[in-house]
Amino acid sequence: MRVLVVGASRGTGAELVAELVERGHVVTAFSRQPGTHPDGVRTVTGDVLDADAVAKALVGQDAVAITLGIPDNPFKVRLTRRASSRLDVRSAGTRVVLDAMREHDVRRLVVQSTYGIGDTYRHLPLALKAFFSLAIRPQVDDHERQERMVRESGLGWTVVRPTVLNDGPTDEPAHVSTGDTIPTMKVSRRQVARVEADALEDDGLVSRVLSVTAPA
Repeated sequence: MRVLVVGASRGTGAELVAELVERGHVVTAFSRQPGTHPDGVRTVTGDVLDADAVAKALVGQDAVAITLGIPDNPFKVRLTRRASSRLDVRSAGTRVVLDAMREHDVRRLVVQSTYGIGDTYRHLPLALKAFFSLAIRPQVDDHERQERMVRESGLGWTVVRPTVLNDGPTDEPAHVSTGDTIPTMKVSRRQVARVEADALEDDGLVSRVLSVTAPA
């Protein structure tokens, strides 16, 4: 399968690129800054808000994974209302990708959101509820907009909602649920990348929202 990963330079996006390559897929890594990727990965440097750049990267693809985010310290972003990316980069960038997918008839889509969006908010510990409300409220609102437009896109979408991310290496499979409750509040980016790769490969997960965390 030929997969375009949008937001591929770091974090879960970079882990997903590596996971897909290990599984034998042909990967195009799209990001504003070039990341470090395995041999054979096609790297495209561009802004997700540039419709022409996104459309060109999408030509010939079978599926798309969106792992957009803001890398800056969330408290600094909240205080200054500024970041190295647009505060609405998730929804604005996703809108550009969705338009290009419909134009080029690419139907399969996996989008990384976050646990705590929608009905899952009520299951967050009190400290994380405060963090969502006080530190990252604009990003939470943007995730809500992003998920809404994905659900309404008419494409074969899957939304992946990981809990608190870390860089810990692990071969342990993640706990994946289509319900709201989860056993822990932490998960490694590599575990999430495996779930996202599984979702791209499994059409049975179309129109599903997956909560992803480490097992108890």
